[in-house]
Amino acid sequence: MTGMSGKSGVSGKRAAAATATATAATEATEADGRPEGPPIPRGFGLSANGYGSLSRQFPSTPQGARQARHDVVRQLGHWGFGPMTDASCTVALVVAELAANAVRHGRLRGRNFEVRVDYEGPASRFRIEVSDARLGRTPEEAVLPPGDRESGRGLFLVECLATRWGWEPRNPIGKTVWAEVAAGRPGGP
Repeated sequence: MTGMSGKSGVSGKRAAAATATATAATEATEADGRPEGPPIPRGFGLSANGYGSLSRQFPSTPQGARQARHDVVRQLGHWGFGPMTDASCTVALVVAELAANAVRHGRLRGRNFEVRVDYEGPASRFRIEVSDARLGRTPEEAVLPPGDRESGRGLFLVECLATRWGWEPRNPIGKTVWAEVAAGRPGGP
């Protein structure tokens, strides 16, 4: 019986900790009327002078490209750019197009692609960089393809949405395609 009461004591402590956590989550939800999401990792919020950065690798697959877009939108939300703001939608589209190109044209077996998004508050802009492992397939001039083609509009969209874009070789291998997007201050819906 002693063993059972010992287990009950441990179980009781876990239950008390779970209750305390649930209470804290409820209080956080009630404070602003929205459910509290997972905590933001230290160092990933905007700095005091308005800068933020996200850098992450993804598998070179269509699922990896979708995950990149999803993770960037989530991070922008943490920075105060809600998912329906112009800034978030524009950055999401640029990330989606550049990530899709990295998967389709820059994929090397066993290599990931990397997405980096920097928010430069004082300049009111985002810099988006997508790096892949293949240098041989570099971006061409952004032109609108004929209406009957099903693909080939990605860089045209990027050119329309970005204030400027380009590419550069990446050391030791591959290339980085980048775009800069104008943005206001965070705090929208």
